[in-house]
Amino acid sequence: MFKEFSLDNFEDSKSLLEKRIKESKSKIEKLLEIENKTYENFVMPYQEVGENLSDFITPIFHIDSVKNSNITQKVLEECIPLISIYETEMSQNDNIYRALKDIQDKSYTSLNSIQKKVLENEIKDFELSGCHLNKDKKNRLKELNLKLSELSQKFSQNLLNATNSFEMICENFEDVKELPKSDLELAKFEDENDKKIKYKFTLQMPSYLAYITYGSNREKREEIYKAYCTRAPENEDVINEILKLRDEKVKLLGFSNYSQYSLSRKMANSEEEVVSFLQELASKGKNRAKEELEQIKEFAKKDGIEDIKSFDLSYYSEKVKKAKYDLDQEYYRPYFEQSSVLNGFFSFLNDIFEIEFQETQAKTWDEKVKVFNILENKKVIARIYLDLEAREDKRGGAWMNNWHTHFIDSNKKEHLPTAYVVCNFPPSKQTTPSLLRHDDVVTLFHEMGHALHHLLSKVEEPYVSGISGVAWDTVEFPSQFLEYFAYAKDVLKVFAKHYETKEVLDDEAIQRLIDARNFQSSLAMIRQVEFALFDFKLHQKLYKNADEIQGLLDSIRQEYSPILPPAYNKFQHGFAHIFAGGYAAGYYSYKWAEVLSADAFYMFIDSENLFNKDLAMKYKEHILQKGGSENMDKLFYNFAQREPSVDSLLKIDGIIS
Repeated sequence: MFKEFSLDNFEDSKSLLEKRIKESKSKIEKLLEIENKTYENFVMPYQEVGENLSDFITPIFHIDSVKNSNITQKVLEECIPLISIYETEMSQNDNIYRALKDIQDKSYTSLNSIQKKVLENEIKDFELSGCHLNKDKKNRLKELNLKLSELSQKFSQNLLNATNSFEMICENFEDVKELPKSDLELAKFEDENDKKIKYKFTLQMPSYLAYITYGSNREKREEIYKAYCTRAPENEDVINEILKLRDEKVKLLGFSNYSQYSLSRKMANSEEEVVSFLQELASKGKNRAKEELEQIKEFAKKDGIEDIKSFDLSYYSEKVKKAKYDLDQEYYRPYFEQSSVLNGFFSFLNDIFEIEFQETQAKTWDEKVKVFNILENKKVIARIYLDLEAREDKRGGAWMNNWHTHFIDSNKKEHLPTAYVVCNFPPSKQTTPSLLRHDDVVTLFHEMGHALHHLLSKVEEPYVSGISGVAWDTVEFPSQFLEYFAYAKDVLKVFAKHYETKEVLDDEAIQRLIDARNFQSSLAMIRQVEFALFDFKLHQKLYKNADEIQGLLDSIRQEYSPILPPAYNKFQHGFAHIFAGGYAAGYYSYKWAEVLSADAFYMFIDSENLFNKDLAMKYKEHILQKGGSENMDKLFYNFAQREPSVDSLLKIDGIIS
């Protein structure tokens, strides 16, 4: 039913991949020999070839992120050129392109809307890949794609190496006295030399956040902040090269800049629309962000700090939050024990979407990974791997990675989807379970939103099933939508139980979490808008060197940021979303999708029932099960029976009443 995850023969991945690629090319050549090509005898098996290769490739990338080692790096470095060359050759294959165009011209009226969407997407992708270019330009494009692929991997590896190479030791308990007990336990160690108890902090997210938020020593806070925002200086050259090659690539394809190229497969219609959307959000949140900063400054003054710095923000922000809402994360963490959260979350998903999670035994890459089959009407429909705890050999952050996609193949056999959800939650130890912050709970809901979008698909064509074929600026819609439920009292009541006493988190404590959701929401929004504007404008023309790039970032910060970071802050060197992920000229997508998700969630608020099953099943039917089979604006309209409204987002964030 499901392919088992396996690392057998992992070190031979290069030769195995070469064999797979050879087989794929051979299958495609045979398909091209068919005289009378149709959707059934050409397009469907053509998609299957892509799926089969993807099934083999995905774990190679995945294992490098979750079990990073010299071996995984070496294997990935060997495989990336093969994949890049193959993908470029396929995407520039005139014969495939002409066959697809021919089928579209001859059979368009007899195809269903989903088949039409597959063809439209594929043909557009061929054109975006330069299939229409002459031989010399195609060869140059192939070189550019290979180099860009290698540079992205280099950016990511530089960042991981820099993250893992730093540690800060605190010998004085006074420096760590405000840290939550569980964070303190994770940082604590006995020095082998002098047998003294000391505390170690790293740039891995749980550790970094613990000190920057609760560290009493201002100098130590600056030390870890500076280490974090000056990571991977070698990425300066990598960024310059990436931008230069991206610019050359899109000009070869006939676009005036990379942002224009990026929008060709998104819901947003123009560069102007994106910039004005971001500027509208910034202008509506700017004044409130200044007020929020003033509150932080007032608290810092109590400690004699008149000139607040970036490395003070999280620390004093937490103090304001605690004073305003009496929100002590340490108080909440025993109520968010990982297993309890998972079980309750699954129960909630069962209530609204009528799906069941059944833990199963399967091979994984780490003993702490949990595997669940998802059932609908007692029938297994999908599988999910959850790798939730931080490890040294694991990339920071949280993400969902799709492995298999739901589809019906040429032989009418159904293929079931599989996905991985990866987080970096505080690890469990022999004496303590993994106790989550509420932020971690929100992260889990977010990534599971992505996973359900992929796993609940009912689409039968692989290239538009699940998250395949979904416009990049709407892909965050289902994840952000599910996130909102992590702040709902009735939902929290399902799983917020003390791991020792089994006592349910009381209403007052839950209300404080809900009230605190919009704490400094304008500062957070302005920060995201800054990132998005920097990314989008960075790709509207070619910035030729580090000074020009820094100048752009500084100008955006001058206009929108309520507090300017220190000159040594090189945020861009760690902006993996746009230099090592898929968000180049697309970071705005988070906010764009938030408008959809906030508006969808508001429908539940307006119905006065967050467990509104009719509405949830309608959402499941029109959004989750449809995957990329139709454009999201149409799917949203079918679900909501109206266009999305930006006001729902501003209301949910407390920016307008």
